[in-house]
This record gives sequence, structure tokens and C-alpha cells, in this order.
Amino acid sequence: MRLSKTKIYVTALMITAGLLASGCQSLHSEPDNSLYLQLGERAGIADVVEDLLYLIVDDERINEQFKGMDVAQFHRNLTDQLCELSGGPCQYSGREMRELHAAMGITDTQFNALAENLILAMEDNQVPTAAQNRLIKQLLPLYPDIRHL
Repeated sequence: MRLSKTKIYVTALMITAGLLASGCQSLHSEPDNSLYLQLGERAGIADVVEDLLYLIVDDERINEQFKGMDVAQFHRNLTDQLCELSGGPCQYSGREMRELHAAMGITDTQFNALAENLILAMEDNQVPTAAQNRLIKQLLPLYPDIRHL
């Protein structure tokens, strides 16, 4: 039996469409958690946040902003937030960034100091530079809500 060129073309088109559709479905059904994995999953993120807290205490540029805070709650909330932003299974349930930082009057120097300390904490925990950059990229959209202009 001989197939016409049209039938071959239609069959090839249907197979290609099916492959593309199944490929697109698999792309959307599996979230990208590679950053979460590179950060060491929840335990690794918690270690980074713990080291960040020590750096904050020692940093005179920002430690006043953190006086009186509930350290355990801050650790839990920031760990959850970084876990969620990195594609992990966590859900941040803390207050919205704008509400949380509204009355703090955070300066660019303070914002940058915290970012520097986060990078140092990631370096201390052997987080690869590419993963550090990816996490910072995830955090950048929060800047307008933290640093009210």
C-alpha cells in the first residue's frame, strides 16, 4: 500500500504536534527546583539564613534595623521565603514586604549591606556563584517594596 504525500505530511504533522504538546506539558508540570537544590534545599537555606543573622548583628550599617526582632520568627520566615523563591516546596506566610518595611526608612546603603551579607553567608556555605546570582535575581523584584522611593 502506497501512502500519498499528503497523508504522509498530515501524519508527520500530527506526530510532531503530539510530541510538542507532550513536551510542553512536561515542561509545565515539573517546577524548576534546581536553584532550591543548589542552595542545599531547606536545610541549606536555613544554614545560610543563620549565618546571615550573625553577619547582621556584626554589621553596624544595619544592625539597628533588626534590634528587638523575634530572631526565631525572622529565621523561619526568611528561610521559607528563600525556599519558595528558589522553587522549593515551602510557602512564605509572613507579612507582605511593603507592609513589613513601611516605617523602617531603609536606605540604599542598608539594602546593599544586607545583600552583601547574604552573599557572604552563601559563600560561607559554599553556594555556587551562579546559584547566588540566580537567588539575587529572584530577590530584586522585592526592592521597590522594601526600599520605598
